[in-house]
Amino acid sequence: MGEFEVHRVRFFGLVPAGVRCLACQPRGGRLALARTDGAVEVYNFAANYFQEKVIPGHEARSVEALCWTAGDRLFGAGLGGDITEYDLARLCAAHSVDGGGGPIWSMAANGSGTLLAIGCEDGSVKLFQIVPGGIQFERNLDRRKGRILCLSWHPSGTHIAAGSIDVLRVFDVCSGQTVQRIMVNYTMQNAKRECIVWSIAFLSSGTVVTSDSFGRVQFWDWERGTLLESHTVSTSAVLSLAVSEKEDSIIVGTSTGATYQFQLLPVKMGSLEKRWVRTKPFQHHTHDVRAVAHSSTALISGGLDAQLVIRPLMEKMQKKGYDAVLRKFIFPHRRLVSCARKARLLLFQFSQHLELWRLGSTDGTGKDGEVLPLRRMPEHLVQLKSKGPEHIYCSCVSPCGSWLAYSTASRFHLYRVRYEGNSVSVKKVPKVPKLLLPAYQLQFSSDSGSLFVASARGSVHVLQLLEPGGCKHLHTFRPPSGSPEAVYLLAVSADGHWLAAVGGDWAIHIYNLKCFKHHCTVPTYSCAVTALAIHPVSNNLVIAYSDQQLFEFSIPEKQYTAWSRMVQNCGLHKVWLERDSPITHITFNPKNPSHILLHDVYMFCVLDKSLPLPDNSALLMNQSTLKQLPETARQRQLHAFKICKKFQPLLFADLLDENCLVMVERPIMDIKTQLPLPIQKKKFGT
Repeated sequence: MGEFEVHRVRFFGLVPAGVRCLACQPRGGRLALARTDGAVEVYNFAANYFQEKVIPGHEARSVEALCWTAGDRLFGAGLGGDITEYDLARLCAAHSVDGGGGPIWSMAANGSGTLLAIGCEDGSVKLFQIVPGGIQFERNLDRRKGRILCLSWHPSGTHIAAGSIDVLRVFDVCSGQTVQRIMVNYTMQNAKRECIVWSIAFLSSGTVVTSDSFGRVQFWDWERGTLLESHTVSTSAVLSLAVSEKEDSIIVGTSTGATYQFQLLPVKMGSLEKRWVRTKPFQHHTHDVRAVAHSSTALISGGLDAQLVIRPLMEKMQKKGYDAVLRKFIFPHRRLVSCARKARLLLFQFSQHLELWRLGSTDGTGKDGEVLPLRRMPEHLVQLKSKGPEHIYCSCVSPCGSWLAYSTASRFHLYRVRYEGNSVSVKKVPKVPKLLLPAYQLQFSSDSGSLFVASARGSVHVLQLLEPGGCKHLHTFRPPSGSPEAVYLLAVSADGHWLAAVGGDWAIHIYNLKCFKHHCTVPTYSCAVTALAIHPVSNNLVIAYSDQQLFEFSIPEKQYTAWSRMVQNCGLHKVWLERDSPITHITFNPKNPSHILLHDVYMFCVLDKSLPLPDNSALLMNQSTLKQLPETARQRQLHAFKICKKFQPLLFADLLDENCLVMVERPIMDIKTQLPLPIQKKKFGT
């Protein structure tokens, strides 16, 4: 693997926002997620649960509910009172409509995805029709006192169940009248206490399922208004509830961080009578589980601890594979850190500001694993705040450290950074060319003379940077066949000759920067691209996909390399392919052209192309474990993959020079100390 001096960085103070709501695409393969900062994310089940789309948040836009409708359209609503449709191609809010009832607490679509119902602060339930290009108000249902906290349509679309404080109601959609009113009060020691119905589901059998603030999951016969079953699952609130498509399984989430599964099972073997039974408790979260979803093969939960947990239903699994792995996602599947190699600077991206840091330095030397004393401590140089309520889409610092750029939904900013002794000055570049905003990815050339701006509809803008502090627009690349999707990944060659761009359609286009022409398109693959980079010597493009496959494409020859074909013929190790965390960054070591450096959240890997690939009988061991083996055993384990799992969770890794690495970690415990205290649970024996 070789020896490197490693800068171990742990001062990136990122605290991911908690998960507020989830929405599974009906009969589809995607999951929409909204966070407490207003950000919306879309995960693709078929692409190994890759986070394929991110729409950054907005200070004035909270998202209390998400909903998929016909035509794979995604809507959100929140306490601002607006219903927003999201443009999943341009990754932005397409348009908003005022709900007309104050803050919106809940939203649900009918089975055909043609009508939206919203529950408002003023106690009204409003219906909107889904029309091309937007939504259209249809009518109000019977209004009553008390905010509508949750909604659910009957699968037939004829009735809507709504939960409020102390009561649940059933509305007839045709007449708009309340046809059933059920009190869900809670009495303790002869004193009635306020009971909040947090979540509700309307089953095709006519059963209404509710979860409430007293830790109960209750099953009601809506026609008779009677309680069928009641299960107390927690001493605190049950905040969320979701039902499987076949209506034989339910998942609920509580304010203690626990989730529970209920299953509809026969009372005894061979009996036709069935009852709901609490079968599986899980404790994957530390804080409120505000959102749950139930796909055909997994139980999905999201908590205020920022974790998205996907737990497979093993009885639904045909074979071991991606779907059979328990997954926990906390960090985004994209980079929030960029590096100025020559200046040894790091740029950290937060939701509404950037931080520029200078790495520390040492004069010491030592043995493998030793911690060296610092001659100069890391230095926080600049904090750059973004004006306005919009969150930052992307950011980048140039290799020389003299240029800094970032973009929000409506603004693109470019700054000139100057260093004079111990002082740093930042000056905004005036009259930046008007581009098609927002920018989704920014990339400087290796000589810091150009800036590449990924934009909508597959386009990439090329800006020339001018001294002492200016820029001009040189060219805009567009894919020859056109594309409605935004570009989300860029890679530029070290010689400034080639540019690779990946859009939301997963097509990789190569452009010639010398003659400003489209060079070729990489053969289409069935998974999302998670990272790519161009080799500084050979100009081969190395591509990592969400199914953990690796490809190498020769840009000059417009074809896959012999090594890449050998990898596909022999296959990668099964342990490598069963990893659930995508590769987020690729780089190279100029000292060893055969080395490819790549990492995900849990491991850093040096892939040596000069060594044979391991077969499935070989052990894909951590380097620290390998060092403990005798020399003869180490030689038997010699193969291309050199894996290090010392640095976790790893948000960024890059090579500063041929002997020096920088690793940016964000320990989970550091994040938990920034969260509010969880509900304390009594433990036996304490």
